[in-house]
Amino acid sequence: MEPDLDLTLDFAGAPDAPLDHFWSRVVGAGRANEGLRADWQGQLAQAHRLGGFGYVRFHGLFHGDMFVYREIDGAVAPSFHYVDLLFDAILAAGVRPFVEFGFCPPELARETATVFWWGANGAPPTDYAKWAELVRATVEHWVGRYGIDEVRTWYFEVWNEPNLGPFFRGTRSEYFELYRVSAEAVKSVDPTLRVGGPATSNFVPDSRFDGETEDTTQHETVLTAPDLDSLDWQPVWLEEFLRFCAANRLPVDFISCHPYPTDWALDGHGNGRKLTRGVDATPTDLRLVREIVDAGPYPRAEIHLTEWSSSSSSRDFTHDYPQAAAFVVRSVLASIGLVDSLAYWTFTDVFEEEGAGRDPFHGGFGMLSQHGVAKPTMHAYRMLNGLGDRLVHRQDGLVVTRRGTGVAALAVHYPDEVALTVPASFDTRDVADRTLATGRPRALRLRIAGLVPGERYELEVVDAENGWAMAEWTRRGRGTNPSVADVAAIRASAERGAVTRLTVSGDGVLEVDARLRPWAIALLNRI
Repeated sequence: MEPDLDLTLDFAGAPDAPLDHFWSRVVGAGRANEGLRADWQGQLAQAHRLGGFGYVRFHGLFHGDMFVYREIDGAVAPSFHYVDLLFDAILAAGVRPFVEFGFCPPELARETATVFWWGANGAPPTDYAKWAELVRATVEHWVGRYGIDEVRTWYFEVWNEPNLGPFFRGTRSEYFELYRVSAEAVKSVDPTLRVGGPATSNFVPDSRFDGETEDTTQHETVLTAPDLDSLDWQPVWLEEFLRFCAANRLPVDFISCHPYPTDWALDGHGNGRKLTRGVDATPTDLRLVREIVDAGPYPRAEIHLTEWSSSSSSRDFTHDYPQAAAFVVRSVLASIGLVDSLAYWTFTDVFEEEGAGRDPFHGGFGMLSQHGVAKPTMHAYRMLNGLGDRLVHRQDGLVVTRRGTGVAALAVHYPDEVALTVPASFDTRDVADRTLATGRPRALRLRIAGLVPGERYELEVVDAENGWAMAEWTRRGRGTNPSVADVAAIRASAERGAVTRLTVSGDGVLEVDARLRPWAIALLNRI
């Protein structure tokens, strides 16, 4: 039987430590051109307001549909009108760009239309000098438009997942050269601008990425393993990247990689298997990255995990369920102090790698649906954003922080019956439904002394019965094309969870006694 969450605490006299909100520093989005849409821009502002996100990262900055790349008499002469519209909107929303240089403009790409519905050119450039000039001209344009002080706050990442064939149709050495010329181009504009990589995915326990390109015959290690978590999972190319940069005296202001707790492996016949690792995969991976960077040639480099979710599929129905939110909260609380950012992929279902989703809830990555309705993961980040900046207490499933002079505490019930990262649910919602029905209720009992008598607090709980938009969509027949009234009702049902009002007693004690359903998340905060 899973133990209850019990805590007695003298809040006034408790020691504390700084709490960095690393979870909300960066959030992901699909591609640059989607950011020209009004609904995307509105949802970015909504995600910033609710989740406190500071930066947004996306693909496709140089894709053909942004119409950046131009040549005049053989010289690079880019046009930035669409980029300006996008970046102006991002900054107006209170967010900054976490720039990803990619993919290749069609005029420079060695191959074209190699990945995604929208035909990203995941190939290295035919002319590295022209690529470098494009990067330099782009950064120089931003400095002229927004000012050097603003652009110095941005991050510049070279490419996306270059270890995976669809995303980079080249070799490891070609990516390292691409990083070299890109980093030097950025620094030529201003040496204090921040550049990093290698943006690789994922963590693997075998030698598939030891060579210049992926060797899929090495997938047998995971396909035959009786216990995935007994294997030695390592970040891809990270140590090789650091050695290359050190040997060539290249700048590395931050390192990036993508710690999805999954592995999409191929058998000897080319058939894919989608494997899910244990529930502690994320903090384990982040701790390892921290150790590698600390012991490496760039120990002062920041660590930004620029993509992360419970799975790397944009058609995993679990993304729409409460268990996805419980996974986020559990993983984040277990990873405090390890990295500088852990970027959830993505803030919105306005996302078209496989085309637009058919239904309002189609298993997309987004924490906001296509209609801008909050999913449980949006509530997870809203509640994380409600924490204070001083950590008072942490235990499995519970943190207590100082928010101003009051308490802000967050609890999560991730049932012991599920030892894995929440299992993905493809093709149907059957796995997601079975997982949601797993587990027993758990008590949350807090007795916090040392507070101001008479102050009012509230405990908000989001679970399968409260604050879950899909429940209302189900009650309305799960229509593919909901009416305006349907959307309004679904949105209203998911504004908040169930709220209980509490008052600090005359002797300064706040008592909480609640019963959490499996997969519930609960925030205690002063009103």
